[in-house]
Amino acid sequence: MSEEIRAELARLLGEAPAEIVPVSGGDIGESYRLRLRDGERYFAKHYAGPEGARMVEAEAFGLAWLAEPTVLRVPRVRAVSGPGATIPLLVLEWIDSGSTGGGTHEELGRGLARLHASGADSFGLDRDNFVGRLPQANAPSGDWASFYRDRRLAPLIDRARAQGLLGGRLLADASRLLERLPQLVGPPEPPARLHGDLWGGNWLSDAEGIPVLIDPAVYGGCREIDLAMMRLFGGFGDRVFEAYREAAPLPDGAEERVDLYQLYPLLVHLNLFGAGYAGAVERALRSYV
Repeated sequence: MSEEIRAELARLLGEAPAEIVPVSGGDIGESYRLRLRDGERYFAKHYAGPEGARMVEAEAFGLAWLAEPTVLRVPRVRAVSGPGATIPLLVLEWIDSGSTGGGTHEELGRGLARLHASGADSFGLDRDNFVGRLPQANAPSGDWASFYRDRRLAPLIDRARAQGLLGGRLLADASRLLERLPQLVGPPEPPARLHGDLWGGNWLSDAEGIPVLIDPAVYGGCREIDLAMMRLFGGFGDRVFEAYREAAPLPDGAEERVDLYQLYPLLVHLNLFGAGYAGAVERALRSYV
């Protein structure tokens, strides 16, 4: 850890940590476990680069937004660097991880149903944020089909095309999908309060087996997109989905829309990690064109 980061931590916390230990915490920043003189422990993230300050601010807001309904545990924000900070840092409560069992998975499923039901003011959000390292535009739309087309799929299709990752028949299929989207997105529902990036690495179980959500990319949207993301890379037991459906049954046709709602995270991965995800994008598109 650099002396600049140490100095910024001391400024944010009001004292220099007595102990700083590097820990794993994702692939887009540096993460540390801190211990203060009184024994309190915290988790600190540092995002370098020109967007670092905006990223820590967005994450702090997202955690607070998810915590607002008090239906699932979310790490408390201890401190965050202000706008334009040269050393962007986010300091959260430290959560000891524990084992997961059927009760944890059931609580996660039911809690997620309650989180979604707590709702959002619109399809979108009053500010933009990030999904991974990619900027995520959230300007509200009046309906879900327009939002999913204009704020989610179309920008990433354009970005992938500009990088040479999407072209030819695949690009033509993507264009046809965008045209058909209003007929594909499912029955109208009010905007749900979404985590926005709910893969298996973005939740954990605390020492008492209580599920905890981390690393959000929040906005108001269709609840099926969180559930589709959860099925994309694994990391969630069957009981999570069973408990969710018991608490909040899904609308007709939800199973047939899984590929449609996995398309956004697949496009994110295509843009972040390259052509290795082109095949998965193609398979998702072929379900609808």
